[in-house]
Amino acid sequence: MSLPFLPGLSSNKHLWKEKFHKSQHFDVSNGVSMMVGSDKPGIGGEPLSGHNIKPKYSVYPRGRGSQLPPWVAFDKQVLCFEAFFEQTVPQSREENLRIRKCRIFFFPEDDTIKVVEPHVKNSGIPQGTLLRRQRVPLPPPNQQLFYTVYHLNLDQQVELYSHTFTITSCDAFTRKFLTRLGVQLNEPTSAPDDPYTHLRQQMEDSMNPLRPYERQDTLRQFVDNDRVVLRFFCVWDDAESEAGELRELVLNYFLSDDTVEIRHVHAPNSGRDHVSKFLRRCRLPKNCVSTVKQPGQITQRTVLNVIDSQTRGKRFILDNLKTGAEDEEFYKDRDFTVGGEINVFGRRIVITDCDDFTKHFYRSKYAIDDFTPVPYKAPVAPPAPRAPPPYTGFGSEEDSLSWCQSLVPKAPHKDLRKFMEKDRRGLDSNVLSFRARMETNDPADAEREFVVSFYLSDDSIGVFERAQRNSGVVGGKFLERGRVKKPGQDPFQSDPFEYLTAQDLFVGATLCLNKHHFRLLEADDYTCNYMERHHDEFPKSNVSNILSKLRSLPVEKQSEMKKFLTLSDPNNTGVIPYHCFRNLLLGLDCGLSEHEVLVLGRSVRECDQSEDDVALVLAVVQDLLRKKLFEDFHHMTRACTHRDRHRSGRLSTSEMRTVCKSCRLPLPESLLSALIHSFSVTDEIDFHAFIAAINWLENPAPAVTPDLCTKFEVNMRTDSGADVVKNINYSSLLGDVVSLPSDNSNTTTTTTTTTTADASE
Repeated sequence: MSLPFLPGLSSNKHLWKEKFHKSQHFDVSNGVSMMVGSDKPGIGGEPLSGHNIKPKYSVYPRGRGSQLPPWVAFDKQVLCFEAFFEQTVPQSREENLRIRKCRIFFFPEDDTIKVVEPHVKNSGIPQGTLLRRQRVPLPPPNQQLFYTVYHLNLDQQVELYSHTFTITSCDAFTRKFLTRLGVQLNEPTSAPDDPYTHLRQQMEDSMNPLRPYERQDTLRQFVDNDRVVLRFFCVWDDAESEAGELRELVLNYFLSDDTVEIRHVHAPNSGRDHVSKFLRRCRLPKNCVSTVKQPGQITQRTVLNVIDSQTRGKRFILDNLKTGAEDEEFYKDRDFTVGGEINVFGRRIVITDCDDFTKHFYRSKYAIDDFTPVPYKAPVAPPAPRAPPPYTGFGSEEDSLSWCQSLVPKAPHKDLRKFMEKDRRGLDSNVLSFRARMETNDPADAEREFVVSFYLSDDSIGVFERAQRNSGVVGGKFLERGRVKKPGQDPFQSDPFEYLTAQDLFVGATLCLNKHHFRLLEADDYTCNYMERHHDEFPKSNVSNILSKLRSLPVEKQSEMKKFLTLSDPNNTGVIPYHCFRNLLLGLDCGLSEHEVLVLGRSVRECDQSEDDVALVLAVVQDLLRKKLFEDFHHMTRACTHRDRHRSGRLSTSEMRTVCKSCRLPLPESLLSALIHSFSVTDEIDFHAFIAAINWLENPAPAVTPDLCTKFEVNMRTDSGADVVKNINYSSLLGDVVSLPSDNSNTTTTTTTTTTADASE
């Protein structure tokens, strides 16, 4: 049943059409109306009824249609076919036709064809481009159409402007291109042989000239080895002549033409004329004769007979056997070796060495690996050291020494690398601070307190005096920052002065600073931590070395140490005060300095801390973070989780300190150390609890008064290494150091029982 012819019910092919442009079919030329658009489409680009529009290009890009034109898609792509055609030769009795091979190039971007015939030597016919690039029409009766890519196939003939070409083969790209288009290629064929070319080749092979042309092909050698030179270092012993000596030479061998050139090496102030060349560039004969032959005496060929005729001219006969020719040997590259000798027109020259390129050449060509240089002169004695003059006392030592090293003095160089590494970096000051007192007989000066600071960036020392009430001495800067010489040196010596270094400063050391003697009593916590972290630079802060000294003590002293420790702990708690531990080690004469005792005490100190101290530290930390507006706690959690590779939720104290500094936690070094120490358990920290405790946004701590906060900060600044160490856990120290022989009668007695028995005695 058909639908009624109503609006909306009829099928309209123009319903979804968008293009309605109309082509121009008519025009007026010279006043005459005519049809000019017979090949143009109708409305919207659709062909008219009975009208077949000829495509402009034969091939379009696959899958792209007309969106991308072929002249863009097939740019610089050429199809190459091998072909031949026959050319008749009517006026020659040697040949009737000639087979001419050529190449047909098809450009798919615009369907143009180009025919090129390769040049053949001595062909006698003009060759090259036979057909310039253009669109070629098909032969009649289809001359209105042009050749496309589908008209070209193997083992078939194409007619190009009345010339019939037979296609024999194509290259790999053409085969792949046509296969993708769906063209089924025929099997390739071969072009027939040209009979005339075959005849010419037979004639050339049968020729046997009486005087054959002798050609020496040196072009290949020149092209391959142009500017390739082998360089050897030689010496000529000219000691037999008057004022003779060893003459140093440089031999250059040119591989392009096998010539040799020898040049002088003139030493400074040698007294000889500057003659650059010892031997000009030429072929060097191996066997030099005493007399020089006349020109024409040595020839390549010998003339046997000469006939002079008035009618036929002069004729001569050459000796094909070359009976009078003389072969002279010349030096080649295979004749030069390191340590070998060559004869340069009667002079004996020894090759001592060669450059790197020459060594590589002989390794690759002759597989020679021995290039040991030949020593021919004694080594040059080093110049005598010049001692600098004594220091005059004016200016610094480095500045005075620069005036002796050059006519134009330069500023003394500083160790910039050390300065950049050890300069202040954030909260890391790189300054070692010690509390000191002056060693003097004056009771007023003996009570003065000083702070000695050593700056690691430039090894300078500064002394600051603390102000004390009612002392009569104004505090402040006591010694300007600078490098300090060690005592006992001659002030006007020639050798460089020795200055105090960081290894000379430790607790218990005595320093002489500008004739004032200071004894270092204590070190702050940062100084102790820095020296312990860099124990390879500070041997007195190496715990392993200290324990080794204690293990090397005699058994009697170890027994006395154990007895003293147990007597100092009557309740058997395993903890004693630090001052008892210090007096024990210094009184036993164990060979330990006061600084080593402090380091040992810090390593075995008791880590317990009261809850009030921890709460106060957290309150001060949160108050400081709140003032600095630090809220990046999620970033700290991500950084800790990234470092926690075992997913245990714990990090070491050093890693936690690194995370705090990388996240720019605005806390002083002393307060950060106290905070990390509060949460550390066996040198590990639960970073989730650590971050939650300092998070003042989610877990605010009770507010602290300004007076309490200021007092806490002052206490943190004035704390020293000795004040931090309050109690010593000596039980772990006894297990590492004391090794007393056990009693055979009571082998099952535990360590606790033994300690109790010693205490009862």
